Amino acid sequence: MTPSPVPQAIRDTSAWKAQVWISFSIALLLCGTGLAWLPVTPLEQAFMVMGYVFCLSTVFVLSKFVRDKAARQDETPMWSLVVWAGFGMAVSLTGWGLWQMSVAPAFKAYLMVCWLFLISSAFTLAKMLRDAHDARRAEKQFASTRLAQDQ
Repeated sequence: MTPSPVPQAIRDTSAWKAQVWISFSIALLLCGTGLAWLPVTPLEQAFMVMGYVFCLSTVFVLSKFVRDKAARQDETPMWSLVVWAGFGMAVSLTGWGLWQMSVAPAFKAYLMVCWLFLISSAFTLAKMLRDAHDARRAEKQFASTRLAQDQ
């Protein structure tokens, strides 16, 4: 009996991984630069930094939630509400803060575009990291199943 080959999990190319990390890094750099030079009071600046961090963290939570829900349907309705409401509040409050700031429209536009770029690149990064994790887990699971069958 010849052993069956280990199936290869679908993995992202190194070019794709580099593009995702570069994109996310540029988005962070652009947002950080815009927030650091924001011509407002320190309190308003702190509010915007907190908003961007809140949005970024809820993107990763929402990404994981959606992926987990696709894999299995055992999430509680309250957790679903918390995840979606958290993301909605983060985006709404940050957008409202950007809209209400008393800065030049060009500066608002810059911050808005950087913020949307950050959210978009964070979703892509979260997916890439989760795909890599799933591929490693599938390969380990197959290897342990194969080992158990051989014994």
